[in-house]
Amino acid sequence: MNSFESARGFLQSMVSPLQYLATAPKQMMNWAAENIVTRRQLIADNEQYKINELAFHEQALQLEIVKKENERLRALLASPLRGDAKKMVAEILSVDSDPYTHQVVINRGANDGVFEGQAVIDDDGIVGQVLHVGTTSSRVLLITDVTHAIPVRISRNGVRLIASGVGVIDSLTHNHVPHSTDIRVDDMLVTSGLGGKFPEGYPVAKVSSVVQNESHAFARIQSQPVAKIDRLRYVLLLWPEQDEAFASKNLVDAPVSEGKSE
Repeated sequence: MNSFESARGFLQSMVSPLQYLATAPKQMMNWAAENIVTRRQLIADNEQYKINELAFHEQALQLEIVKKENERLRALLASPLRGDAKKMVAEILSVDSDPYTHQVVINRGANDGVFEGQAVIDDDGIVGQVLHVGTTSSRVLLITDVTHAIPVRISRNGVRLIASGVGVIDSLTHNHVPHSTDIRVDDMLVTSGLGGKFPEGYPVAKVSSVVQNESHAFARIQSQPVAKIDRLRYVLLLWPEQDEAFASKNLVDAPVSEGKSE
């Protein structure tokens, strides 16, 4: 009996390696399959994480955009002077592509009570005036356009000038200024109120250059608009103080509507 057990153990020890070799391919295939599935799952999870990360970044960008839009609107509502004046927020719909014509289209029109010649400002100062009025949109002539001129005065001493556009987005010129005029670089120019187009006292430009050459009949004066002419997104429309017919539904608390182009 013991001899039989010994022989059985001996045969079992000889067969075990063969059994291992016989099952090894199957085990290797199972391991490889599991490994491939795990790797594919890891790749898929990694791709999903990347997509989620992009989505989170996009949401963060959207929040930042909304934050900046709110900051712009708050700045507009706190625009210089006359916080109690009737005013309405308007959004820029398009900018004229002609480099020599400085005009923009806004999403407010006759339905909102807009009128030709109406003053337009941003949170820093005068932007321009309404040129044409459509039903739901209007065209605004910017102060830098070559056809635009606005009466101004030097804030420091009250001397009156005319600020004319020269077709350059960051420059205005002042013609026929006598050499004796008391004007200096960095003098602030504000609306004089003459002509009735613009309310008095709103910032327009800051003097950037004064050349008083006696060989010329007049001094050469240049200034830079204080409004962000090249970065406009929202503007404010101003109503004259005596305009009591302006409906309360059109006041500044009205939401910015989606206007159509002219």
